[in-house]
Amino acid sequence: MSQATSCALKVLDLVPFGQDPNTSFFALRLERPAWERWKPGQFVMLRPRSFGLDLPWGRPFGICHMTPHHMICFFQVVGRGTARMAQLKSGDVVRAWGPLGNGFAMEPDTPTLLLAGGMGIVPFVGYAHTHPKPWNLSMLFGHRARLNCYPADSINERIPLDSLHETGDGDLDNFIFTLRERMREYAEQSGLVLACGPTPFLRTVQNFAAEFGVRTQLSLENRMACGVGACLGCVVNTTDAWPVEEKRRWPVQACNHGPVFWAQHVTLE
Repeated sequence: MSQATSCALKVLDLVPFGQDPNTSFFALRLERPAWERWKPGQFVMLRPRSFGLDLPWGRPFGICHMTPHHMICFFQVVGRGTARMAQLKSGDVVRAWGPLGNGFAMEPDTPTLLLAGGMGIVPFVGYAHTHPKPWNLSMLFGHRARLNCYPADSINERIPLDSLHETGDGDLDNFIFTLRERMREYAEQSGLVLACGPTPFLRTVQNFAAEFGVRTQLSLENRMACGVGACLGCVVNTTDAWPVEEKRRWPVQACNHGPVFWAQHVTLE
């Protein structure tokens, strides 16, 4: 885990994605923080100055991608905080602290399957772009909003991406069937599976990981307030497989013990 730092960053631009009238998706491009390094799967807490006293807490955002010049965070408007974020303009100042949490395992020579549900696609942009051997990666993406609402093109330019759009009866069953078959394939190759998305999706992935015995990591989307393990608002329960004996079957914070966990180490209730 990298040492987290706090800094003030200027907004470079805010780009809307998609044309879905019922949803709002944005790519927020900020100045690059002066971090020595980061890992895909880590996150950052952001608090614009415009929050003022009205919204005292920052908001957690998965790091979508990092370049030598900027950091990109991708978000969907779901509440007051993200609605306020959607009003940011070039030159506005955002307080950021990070990088927080741990990141996904990266094994260049291992066949690796990326599984994303909805906004779980976000950390895999950076993963696909920083992986030294992207030909060993492939991705399966399930989503409800239109594909152009997500940064799928940024991934598909680097690795094969199969997407399944849930629009009606039977689509979810088809996605789960495809998900199961893909995980079976990677288990037979002694591969690695990385997943990010809502809890029901991750629970399905976790069940198939146990069924096939494939090494799997899950990135949890637990609600967070502080991002540094102080508020105990994002806990997840561990299993008997947790590596530290005294914390087995015990709640741990997802923000500083995760958000990425090995599937056999946590329970998703």
